[in-house]
Amino acid sequence: MISCHGLTYQQPPTIRMLKTTTAERPFAVQLFGAEPEIMAEAAAILNDYDLDIVDINMGCPVRKVIKKGAGAALMRNPKLAAEIIKQVVANSRRPVTVKFRSGWNHDEITAPEFARLAEASGASAVTVHARTWSDGFSGRADWRIIAMVAEAVNIPVIGNGDVKSSADVQAMLDETGCQAVMIGRAALGAPWVFQKDEFIPTLNSRRRALARHLELIALHLNPDQCLGRIKNHAGRYFKGQAGGSAIRQKIYACQTFNDLKALISS
Repeated sequence: MISCHGLTYQQPPTIRMLKTTTAERPFAVQLFGAEPEIMAEAAAILNDYDLDIVDINMGCPVRKVIKKGAGAALMRNPKLAAEIIKQVVANSRRPVTVKFRSGWNHDEITAPEFARLAEASGASAVTVHARTWSDGFSGRADWRIIAMVAEAVNIPVIGNGDVKSSADVQAMLDETGCQAVMIGRAALGAPWVFQKDEFIPTLNSRRRALARHLELIALHLNPDQCLGRIKNHAGRYFKGQAGGSAIRQKIYACQTFNDLKALISS
């Protein structure tokens, strides 16, 4: 998820987020912003990078994003949303997709109409997070909205919300008629969620998975420059684990990346 302004200003932290490897393909970059011209410029810049999909964020519920008219706020401004999609499509050499929510609140469920707008504006696919802006990340995702969107458009629909296992993936596909499923927060600290078979992690398997994650971080990043973020992700590996709170406290107390590696391998 990248700010169109950060990209057009060529801010180093933004450019670093575009770094990828062949093993990550297909690789998508999600743009957010509320100014069609700046979004178009950002999309054109992305043509010079090795990626597969340009996604437009029209579902972020964070208030600082909403205040700027971006994210989920665009669902309340369909004319502007359509112009942004058209401009990005016109300036991108990659397929453009759009992610949005069920609507602004439960009195404004507009996802089917918004999906048709995205399709008419040139989007190659849409992703629906089956919660409203007012829900944030709370409550249950209403998969019925995804089914309504799948009925409303002819482009692929990707379902999102409350998917935590391969069984949930199959259930969403069966219940909604969507063509693909996106897993978001459930994957944080739980890479095994993508396994086809059900997997119940043990303390040792969590440690092994995190140790591999730390190996990859050391290979591709400068870990001591982003130690805080690394510790945040590392702590998530022990969510729901007996004694997990004590392990997280030890993780957060680590002063260096090597300290963290030693703790996890001990």
